[in-house]
Amino acid sequence: MQPMPGFSPRLLTRSALFLAIALALQALRLPQPVTGLLINAILFLAAATVGPAAGAAVGALTPWGALLAGILKPALAPAVPAIVLGNVTLVLVFSSLRGRSPILGVLAAAAAKYVVISTLVRFVIPLSPALTLALQVPQLFTALAGGAVALAVLGGHRAVRRRLGP
Repeated sequence: MQPMPGFSPRLLTRSALFLAIALALQALRLPQPVTGLLINAILFLAAATVGPAAGAAVGALTPWGALLAGILKPALAPAVPAIVLGNVTLVLVFSSLRGRSPILGVLAAAAAKYVVISTLVRFVIPLSPALTLALQVPQLFTALAGGAVALAVLGGHRAVRRRLGP
């Protein structure tokens, strides 16, 4: 039996590690701006270090994990697919642009996530005005902040690798 192309135990382990860290952070029940920033940072880091498929998988699973664990309010359950789509969009846009410019990748990815989630909760998903508002601009800010954290971590990681050698 041949292994799947692009599959490796190392890739699977790293992907699972990013998912486990994200779910553990959610379980801490920190304020939403902190949790949102950290989850977005994990999505950017997963995309940059493991690849877009792994980042998208983490982005697709974390909202469901938050809902099932009771971290996400039940009133937000109808918005979970929009959050999933926003997370996947963030990962894919960042992955496609980071080679050109990591900063451009973060800016475009955060904006794309905002547009996807904001559009869906405003025009497609029936939510109260307060919940709709909570899923709009805060998503943009936490995505931008998470991207900044991820770029700082990636920059520090590169500096350490240069110092220590291959």
